[in-house]
Amino acid sequence: MTMQKLDFLLEESRKGRPMTLALACPYGDDALAAVTRAGREGVVKAVLVGDAARIRTLAGQDGCDLSGVTIVDEKDDEKAVERSVRMVSSGEADLLMKGLVKTSTLLKAVLDKEWGLRTGSLLSHLFLFEIPAMNRRVIGISDGGMNTYPDLNAKAKIIENAVACYHKIGVPQPRIAALAAVEAVNPDMQATLDAAALAKMNERGQIRGCIVDGPLALDNAVSEESAKIKGISSPVAGEADMLLVPDIESGNFVGKVLLYMTGGKGAGVILGARKPIVLTSRFDSMETKLLSIALGAVVARS
Repeated sequence: MTMQKLDFLLEESRKGRPMTLALACPYGDDALAAVTRAGREGVVKAVLVGDAARIRTLAGQDGCDLSGVTIVDEKDDEKAVERSVRMVSSGEADLLMKGLVKTSTLLKAVLDKEWGLRTGSLLSHLFLFEIPAMNRRVIGISDGGMNTYPDLNAKAKIIENAVACYHKIGVPQPRIAALAAVEAVNPDMQATLDAAALAKMNERGQIRGCIVDGPLALDNAVSEESAKIKGISSPVAGEADMLLVPDIESGNFVGKVLLYMTGGKGAGVILGARKPIVLTSRFDSMETKLLSIALGAVVARS
């Protein structure tokens, strides 16, 4: 099943009651605009945790309507993050979003053993991209935002997190391409060994709910023509729903090319915690932030 256009996330997120989103440190960078718009469109109910005076000033400057939005006044950033995480942990909120605060500060709170959102599972980042040059086709990338150099075990868990998310957004059998620089197994290239092992693990039922193949290079993962030219016969080649990248650098580079050099848009969340965490870059557009909120809301619902 090949997804077309990310706007379906907005439609899906409006089904059922609106999820409550806790946004820590909602200052600037379009986060406030995205959250207030998400509230207007019935995607989420927003709780803004931070310096109330600063929030109201920024809202006035940006023309954001705060009616229907709850503000929890907390001037200290670390305490604001803690209160946001505690709200999600206790069930007062359904999902968490990072505002203008360091990712390390947010993750420290998320991983707190007493009141955090840890489950014992690996945390991983999934970003969905809508690519104009490919007829608005949607392709995911993981993990270009959390795990630096995942080993085979970590890559299996990254796939499992992503597959659970794909199931929730309506893709029952996502095709996962385990990427490497070449399509042949090369003992000197660890990415090819891991990709082949993951494909075999999937074949034998150790990784379920998806189709995994690899090693595949980027071109034959997304292009049927490229796969045919190279003589690759695979249920994933040319049809990949998600690209499993070998490390954070490759995921970061490919993701930014898709987002900033092709005019695409995206939606990103951290998976593997008790509830989804909306994590976007400060430079992401308001539309990408809005779609990320919608993705988080869909994942939080089930």
